[in-house]
Amino acid sequence: MRDCRALRRSHEAGVKPAFPPSLVVQVKALACELPRRLGLPLSRLSIEEIRQHVISQGLVAEISGATLWRWLSSDALRPWQHRSWIFPRDPNFAARAGPVLDLYERIWEGAPLGANEFVISADEKTSIQARRRKHPTLPPGPNRPTRIEHEYFRGGAWTYLAAWDVHRAKVFGRCEVKNGIAPVDRLVSEVMSQEPYKSARRVFWIMDNCSTHRGQKAVGRFRAKWPNTILIHTPIHASWLNQVEIYFSIVQRKVLTPNDFSSLTELEPRLLTFQCHYERTASPFKWTFTRADLHALLARIDANRLAPAA
Repeated sequence: MRDCRALRRSHEAGVKPAFPPSLVVQVKALACELPRRLGLPLSRLSIEEIRQHVISQGLVAEISGATLWRWLSSDALRPWQHRSWIFPRDPNFAARAGPVLDLYERIWEGAPLGANEFVISADEKTSIQARRRKHPTLPPGPNRPTRIEHEYFRGGAWTYLAAWDVHRAKVFGRCEVKNGIAPVDRLVSEVMSQEPYKSARRVFWIMDNCSTHRGQKAVGRFRAKWPNTILIHTPIHASWLNQVEIYFSIVQRKVLTPNDFSSLTELEPRLLTFQCHYERTASPFKWTFTRADLHALLARIDANRLAPAA
């Protein structure tokens, strides 16, 4: 690269060198590669690390980070960022996910749900700790945010079980010392013992594959105790399909961050009081992921799996 004619002419003319298109292609290919495949002991690449690598490999004598950033920015390549992703691992993913997505649209087995039928999304948020800070939290002041002591004493932990009425934006919840069949049944009983669920034609419960409500045994248990319930399982490792997880994320942001509770007796009423507080302004989540989106997503994933290695 140091012998490139374009570079020699630029140096001789005393102007800033023009890099050949082939170098731009090589840099972009480098940015799209996993660092370990390049022999680098890194998890991700920064602009400076890309710059050092192209120089050490002899691709160019010198180049600025600004130039590299401009090249990568043109294709929206950001190798220093990453996004968490869950790949479908359930062999029956589409068959299990489809009914869940239909219920969110108030459809069951091709027919619309009636006014006397409801959809509940439920799960457990485990190990919610009460962290008593070693120094009292200080409120915000002029040009100063709230100050939270980094160190804390552990005050125990709750398992928070919640049920979200998908179309009525109602939330039910309880705190339990630990998870299990009995705590789950207490949550379901709390919901099913009151109207409109008690006298509903059908109440669909969407839950994951946790051991406390897994498989046909749990389906039978629900139906035996509450005859108008239908337990629907999400695919394995597909918690993102369960709407109650959205509510849990709201609880995490609004109630548990920062975590500053003197004890479990302070934490529990905060969680339960928030339910009423949230319901005053809550509306059903605008769920837009449909069966069509599901099939398109799975088709893209299959295409990537079957694509020949470069």
